[in-house]
Amino acid sequence: MTILSRQTTQEESELGIPLSKVCYIIIKAREFDAKDVQTDPDPGSNPSDDRDISVLEEHEDDPAEEELRSLIDALSVDEQVDLVALAWLGREEYPDDWTEVRAIAAEEHNERTAAYLCGNPLLADHLADGLSALDLNCGDFEAAHL
Repeated sequence: MTILSRQTTQEESELGIPLSKVCYIIIKAREFDAKDVQTDPDPGSNPSDDRDISVLEEHEDDPAEEELRSLIDALSVDEQVDLVALAWLGREEYPDDWTEVRAIAAEEHNERTAAYLCGNPLLADHLADGLSALDLNCGDFEAAHL
């Protein structure tokens, strides 16, 4: 095992959420964030006729948002706290110290974590930046799953 692998394992153990879960949530957040505003609320056409272009637009019953919310809701409290702390760390609005930002996130935790995080239009970027601040990334996970 190389020194880099040991460092990553040690830093990853600071997280109460597996890196693979964070990476999967980042991918789902990118799918959700990539949506464009709805241009035609009632197109009246067949999806096969319009090349399914409406899938790229925001809708009230957006399956990408529903999946992202259900993923976050299904996390344990510790995992939700870590996810919020990572987003805050990536937003650079809180201290760079993981222990301190995680303690603040734990103190602020409530039952609206999914709604709060899904309301962040840069969630994927903030989570990725938070991981980067901990010298972690999703490169291997993305290569294996995309």
